[in-house]
Amino acid sequence: MNWFECRVSYEKTMENGVLKKVTEPYLVDALSFTEAEARIIEEIKPYISGEFTIADIKRARISELFFNELGDRYYRIKVYFITLDEKSGAEKKTAVQMLAQASTLKEAIAVLEEGMKGSMADYTIASVVETLIMDVFPFSADAKTATEKPEE
Repeated sequence: MNWFECRVSYEKTMENGVLKKVTEPYLVDALSFTEAEARIIEEIKPYISGEFTIADIKRARISELFFNELGDRYYRIKVYFITLDEKSGAEKKTAVQMLAQASTLKEAIAVLEEGMKGSMADYTIASVVETLIMDVFPFSADAKTATEKPEE
């Protein structure tokens, strides 16, 4: 999957009733920058009244995304996959970025670990950072449920 971070600028009504210009990041699954722009416009339209602009689109290097319907935030998790070099016997670390939907940092780690249960790869968690991402729009509804683990 190709994930794109799209920054959307619009006038948001704050809790005190005042309109404030905000720019919020969203993540969409798309094949190209053009498709990402079309998808974010389509996805965001029902939620924003009034005008909005797409301020920026950049490729998000995320290798895996773990959804958790109870989570209200998204955490970027840097994971090192550990492999052994056959010739030298030295450990080789390959860094990848993953995203986990959770309510707390501790829950984000649990969501990642649950998602990685079936993996045979050795890995270590290098860092967990809360992102500003407001929502994630997978390519289809099937994509979101396909990455979710059934409850045991």
